[in-house]
Amino acid sequence: MSANPLLESHELPPFSAVKAEHVVPAVKTLTEDNLKILADRLSNLGEPTWANLVAPLEADGDKLSQAWAPVGHLNLVCNTAELREAHEQALALLSPYYTALGQNRTLCEAYQTLKDSPQFSTLSLAQQTAIEHALRDFKLSGIDLPEDKQQRYGDIQAELSQLTSKFSNNVLDATQGWHYHTENADNLSGLPESIQAAAKAAAEQKEKSGYVLTLDGPVYMAVMTYADNRELRHTMYEAYNTRASDQGPNAGKWDNATLMENILTLRQELAQLLGFKHYAELSLATKMAQSPEQVVTFLEDMASKAKPAAQHDLDELKAWVQKEFNVSELQHWDITYYSEKLRQAKYSVSSEEIRQYFTLPKVLSGLFSVANKLYGIDVNEVHDKDLWHNDARYFEIAKDGKKIAAFYLDLFAREGKRGGAWMDDCRIRRQTENGLQLPVAFLVCNFNGPVGDKPALLTHNDVTTLFHEFGHGLHHMMTRMDVAAVSGINGVEWDAVELPSQFLENWCWQPSVLKTLSSHVDTGEELPDALIEKMIAAKNFQSGLFLVRQVEFALFDMQIHSLYGTDSFAGIQGTLNEVRKKVAVIPAPAFNRFPNAFSHIFAGGYSAGYYSYLWAEVLSADAFAAFEETSIFDPATGQRFLDEILSQGGSQSAAVLFKNFRGREPSVDALLRHSGIAA
Repeated sequence: MSANPLLESHELPPFSAVKAEHVVPAVKTLTEDNLKILADRLSNLGEPTWANLVAPLEADGDKLSQAWAPVGHLNLVCNTAELREAHEQALALLSPYYTALGQNRTLCEAYQTLKDSPQFSTLSLAQQTAIEHALRDFKLSGIDLPEDKQQRYGDIQAELSQLTSKFSNNVLDATQGWHYHTENADNLSGLPESIQAAAKAAAEQKEKSGYVLTLDGPVYMAVMTYADNRELRHTMYEAYNTRASDQGPNAGKWDNATLMENILTLRQELAQLLGFKHYAELSLATKMAQSPEQVVTFLEDMASKAKPAAQHDLDELKAWVQKEFNVSELQHWDITYYSEKLRQAKYSVSSEEIRQYFTLPKVLSGLFSVANKLYGIDVNEVHDKDLWHNDARYFEIAKDGKKIAAFYLDLFAREGKRGGAWMDDCRIRRQTENGLQLPVAFLVCNFNGPVGDKPALLTHNDVTTLFHEFGHGLHHMMTRMDVAAVSGINGVEWDAVELPSQFLENWCWQPSVLKTLSSHVDTGEELPDALIEKMIAAKNFQSGLFLVRQVEFALFDMQIHSLYGTDSFAGIQGTLNEVRKKVAVIPAPAFNRFPNAFSHIFAGGYSAGYYSYLWAEVLSADAFAAFEETSIFDPATGQRFLDEILSQGGSQSAAVLFKNFRGREPSVDALLRHSGIAA
């Protein structure tokens, strides 16, 4: 093979040069080299210091990360059969590599010696925390286990890595493996013109006449919200909510049921191997929450406050639909459709009308303006970079005229791209032998792209999603930590990682900001005051229903990871049914197989941690309340948030950082107030 770009040093990934055949050789070479270099280093170590132990290990890890980051990213945004296969094979090499590091007794002892040495007190807070986290992680990697159990730990981790990746692939394949095709435009009645145009284009792409609706998030949501054809809504709802399961139009194809059981079995075994009662306990060992019981109490308390509001939301909707449309029984595929109608009737505000004001160029410039006012940063697009797709873009961030970070942006849904929205790191800020390596982020969403010669239009939900992901990005990019282990979001407890992202969403609801984000696609006019007032009046429309849904997901996640393997475990679907009986106000249809596509907990970082969204929302609402007490662009408060939270990475616990910013413990009051649910 010719030169492998993944083995060469690059400031940014050479996306156009990376091929599937480069992946496995690069990962094999780097993991083997790193382990050999480490063994040599440890055998000649002498007295462990930061300079001879931690810094070189960090450099080796970063070299591997720089090769792996573009591979993992391309697998999510430009998935092909060849790349997927290479990705799977590489995962099979990475898992034992990280297990070998985590179970290296000589390395662990060297860290402990450094921690116990007089030098430790002279290190920076970031360096001390990195060492303490490393010692904790050695324990969680089975360092104290006998050899046979260490071997089993490694086998479990390797198998979990493969199973979770397979789960994710099944969801992607199931999403893209079904579509609705019609020749009759009347079937699309009620759908926005942009969605109908996209459906026509999708049909042409598949070499069909008429229209094709896919299960991509923006299309699915548009159908649920606007399609007058109830049968179409039913068809799409069933196809979407039975993905990768034994139900629905592709029953049994890409079914994740066995994978989910296997994942839970292995997680439970892993937890018990390490001395925890169950996986939920193991998951919380690195989080803010102290115990699964504390989390369940938190969620049940949230449910007790939200459920009466949710029931009120539902009763109001049912009564109105009966009166206005003479429909006596609402099914799941009716709720979003009639809710939008009720919202328009109550507040005279239509999501589609508002969407005409949110052109992507204007939203981006408004977002960057908010960041500038809060943190004094400038964001500028750079056009000469190597990118993976025509949709992708690259931006640099400067402060006081000096470049401090950069990010890639990939915003539109397309074939071969995983659904959802996320931030990932491309480069981590760290001090290297050659100077400071600046942080670079990947920011990914799945919005509807532009149609014809008009710019892409975003719903207000899309706008808040973009702010959310940019909030994660700022956490990664505004860090001042130079130690990789606690730089950006590294080392931040998972139940606090949503704080900066949810926090930034608040600006999407400020009248002055909404004006800077808006420019009507035809007239260029900004959002009029009357429309803004209606939007804000409608902000908490059905917030009770939204909140109980979040509690449902979080409780289900916590229950399956704490009850699995016990007599109290009712099975995966059975557990969800029990949780729904407790907190949901709308019974789900029997065919609903939500868990089979719940990638957050079966293929993402949220296993026994989905509660993090609500937990962090308490923090983010309370943090924003500090701006409400001064002003939304108060420079002193913005500077304090930057200094105390954004820039600190994982150098201290989130509880300490929050208290430093707010001057007290977090309070749930602001969240209940912002949600329109009284305490």
